[in-house]
Amino acid sequence: MIEPVLIVGAGPVGLAMALELARYQVPVRIVDAMTERATTSRAVAIWPRTLELLERAGDGLSAELVGLGNKVTAANILADGQPLARVPLGEIETPYPFVLMLPQSETERVLLAHLERRGIQPELGISLADFTQEGETVTATLRHADGSEETARYAALVACDGAHSPVRHHLSLSFDGDTLGSDWAQGDFHLSGMPFPVNEFATCLHAEGPAVLFPLAPDRTRLIVGLGPSTTDAPPPPPDMAGFQALLDRRGPGGITLHDTLWSTSFRINERQVENYRVGRVFLAGDAAHVHSPAGGQGMNTGMQDAVNLAWKLALVLRGLATAPALLGSYDPERRAVGAEVIATSGRLTRMATLQNPVARHIRNAVMHVMLGLAPVQHALEGELTETAIHYRDSPLNGISWGAGPRAGDRVLPAEGEPPYGAGDTPRFTLRTGPEVGPPPGDLPAALVDPAVRPHEVAGGIQLIRPDGYLALAVAEGEWEPIVAYLHRLGPA
Repeated sequence: MIEPVLIVGAGPVGLAMALELARYQVPVRIVDAMTERATTSRAVAIWPRTLELLERAGDGLSAELVGLGNKVTAANILADGQPLARVPLGEIETPYPFVLMLPQSETERVLLAHLERRGIQPELGISLADFTQEGETVTATLRHADGSEETARYAALVACDGAHSPVRHHLSLSFDGDTLGSDWAQGDFHLSGMPFPVNEFATCLHAEGPAVLFPLAPDRTRLIVGLGPSTTDAPPPPPDMAGFQALLDRRGPGGITLHDTLWSTSFRINERQVENYRVGRVFLAGDAAHVHSPAGGQGMNTGMQDAVNLAWKLALVLRGLATAPALLGSYDPERRAVGAEVIATSGRLTRMATLQNPVARHIRNAVMHVMLGLAPVQHALEGELTETAIHYRDSPLNGISWGAGPRAGDRVLPAEGEPPYGAGDTPRFTLRTGPEVGPPPGDLPAALVDPAVRPHEVAGGIQLIRPDGYLALAVAEGEWEPIVAYLHRLGPA
């Protein structure tokens, strides 16, 4: 019998982690020190790659989220109130060619409902008091709200417990990086007079600092503003509605009127990443592993994709379907590289938006006006923002790459009408073969490979695709040996 995985933290990352493991038939216990769920919006953007991966959970999860949110298909950039560039987001090859604007409270509600359908109920008011590791077992002590404690054994511990992660501190892992020396505020408002359609957001650049408008609904928008250099130990309180209105009047396109404040907060930007996402059978995901600027709205998405990456590997190992140390060992290098890139990209966007030197701002505006009008530049920016450009080309799990198609570690989309890779109750690899390729050999490990072989558009080619939709390896017609060897190296029982 498999011992359960303990997930600490029941936010969107922990819920996604629990949902993935539960559908792969791994017992789960998920706890959180909070006594009731937050109802504020917080993170509001779900990018295409996250929706692609959540679709694998079945039960119409991604479609349900899409039905609740606002689909944004273009980004406008203004400088001093004047149009500078417009970047379409709908030209990426994906079933979800948009950024979905949806309050985090709604995202959590949907994930929670799907998790409860699988018989898992997060336990609130329970914190992690202590834990130790021995071999392949984690022994954890949990403290209830009434002060009582319990100790139990778990197959693994996944820390989804936020930027101040007690698990990370318990492991004495460094969380290297910087706190940017500026203050920020954000809020959700009912408003009128928006000059852009509800399916477009806007970044307004200004000498004082940026103002960013994310439309959540026809009359509701998230507004993020820079407040300037930090002068106190802690961020100041957010402006009142009149203060937000004044900032928007000076920096925005004009004509927008805020009517009431639904929620607001202030913050400072940290750019930090843990030194290792894994210590034995303890794994860190989401803000426990990486924090960065909200520019690009990728924090929650990156964390949920951490969960997807880890879950299928952990499920194979805990169910005894694979034993190779490289499988769990690949989580850290794959996701730490992605986290570092997200930190770097969001940091560049923030620094570009907060330039103080007038000459530097003039050069920035001129370059952006020209470069963002070029299709290759737009496509590259789309790929970064939508996270469809994420790859694992340096992964220790990669096999060989053949032909002119995707390289090992690249994202591969299923054909229209096909089920997502990794769907179902077992994390299996998928074979795609060209029309001239015969049936697979009989010595493929059946527990690791989906029996349904899918057609491949490249004549003669064979692809092996991971359960998370990334290419494991590609070979030419008839070269089954590398595929058989790759799967057997995973060590199926």
